[in-house]
Amino acid sequence: MKRRNKKKMLVVIGVLLCIIGIMTVFFNIPYSKTRAEFSELISSLLTEIPNESSVFTEEDIAHLPLPVQKYFRHCGYIGTPKMSFMKAIYQDVDFLFGKDKPAIKIDYTQYNFVNEPIRIAYIDSSMYGIPFEGLDSYTAGNGSMKGVLAKLFTLFNQTGENMDKASLVTYLSECLIIPNVALQDFVVWEEIDNFHAKATISYYGITASGIFTFNENGEMLSFTTDDRMATAIDGTSEKVKWSAVCGGYVETNGIRRPTVLRAIWHYDDGDLVYFDGKDIAIEFDYEQTN
Repeated sequence: MKRRNKKKMLVVIGVLLCIIGIMTVFFNIPYSKTRAEFSELISSLLTEIPNESSVFTEEDIAHLPLPVQKYFRHCGYIGTPKMSFMKAIYQDVDFLFGKDKPAIKIDYTQYNFVNEPIRIAYIDSSMYGIPFEGLDSYTAGNGSMKGVLAKLFTLFNQTGENMDKASLVTYLSECLIIPNVALQDFVVWEEIDNFHAKATISYYGITASGIFTFNENGEMLSFTTDDRMATAIDGTSEKVKWSAVCGGYVETNGIRRPTVLRAIWHYDDGDLVYFDGKDIAIEFDYEQTN
């Protein structure tokens, strides 16, 4: 009897070791369905975008609020090519899923396009040693945020009107990082004072707006809006003031770009920095090497 039980135990241990081995190999295989979906979506979009052939001029920015004009000049855009899209790469970002949730480290690859509001981002991370991926997308007026565990199991897939508007206003918050967006007809500007300007974006029947803040040098410091709902993993939402804060401007190829970006929920009981990105690498289509 003891020998039989021992044999059964060895079989169970062997099966468990095989399962662990298979899972380890599977987790380390480079292919993932979510990454492939991201790559295919980006490849399709890149074949459709129109090519820009003009440069930024003083005439282009003459109608903009004075602090926005100062931003274009200070950051070196006048006389440089207009971009069709932007690629931004964040590594080792401190990320929180929400209040009272543990932080994880993520790598974040993002594309923004100019001719219409389109924003696609891929999240690569792990939770307790298990691969975690995310796909944050806004195309054709539809916003979604999907999280996938172990390359197979969808933890959440948030869609709907709140996500549509949140995605649109997030795209607006980044319009000065890819400043050709700031000149598009779907963005309307209002001057407030020497350090603030309001922007409103309207597309696909949705309108959202926010306030940009600048320093005396002309660098954009933040974007703040009341038009973005805080949506939890379980799909519940609440209205919370939201800010995107940037800094650490560094000159690359004659253009001053931020290298730090934080996303913050301003809850009544305190601010929550849920996305803390440093050493951001930003490049435009005309700078692409591959």
